Amino acid sequence: MRYPAEELAKRVTEFQVAEGPDGRLLGAAGIQIAERQGLIHSEAFTDFALADELRPLLWDRLHAVATNHGLLRIWTREAAPFWHHCGLQPPDSAAVEKLPELWRGHTTGWLSLKLREDVEAVMTLDKEFAMFMQSEKQRTDRAFQQARILKQVATLIALLLLILVVGGAFWLIMKNPQLLHR
Repeated sequence: MRYPAEELAKRVTEFQVAEGPDGRLLGAAGIQIAERQGLIHSEAFTDFALADELRPLLWDRLHAVATNHGLLRIWTREAAPFWHHCGLQPPDSAAVEKLPELWRGHTTGWLSLKLREDVEAVMTLDKEFAMFMQSEKQRTDRAFQQARILKQVATLIALLLLILVVGGAFWLIMKNPQLLHR
């Protein structure tokens, strides 16, 4: 495939290989991991007549590696129709925004497969919701406390008014005893 061997040699652990029964290398595909996402790259076969037979085997292995690493999404720029059959589709703009910085040099030709939700983002939303609920609970508690204080003030005013009315009535009766006899 004429890939730069010295560049790929540094990343030898990224590759999944397919061997023949005699131990001879038949094909390989690499998966690079960055920011909890995987990039399928450098697909190569010694005989492209075997590509359709080997790709499902390599895909199973690449998918297992992605799952074991807890990747959120798999990306590729490989153009073979096989990748569409595996569920990789052109990404929407929201997905492209999540493309790791390392791979952003290429802007077109991407295929992507979402493996799972970003739990951290969901947890962040859950934390935000919990904080919102806590603040609402505190706001409700403050409103109830203010209502209790207002109720106590109203009760005190009513008692003072009652005392004032009873006191006024008592004063009137004391000053004018005939008021009750009419």
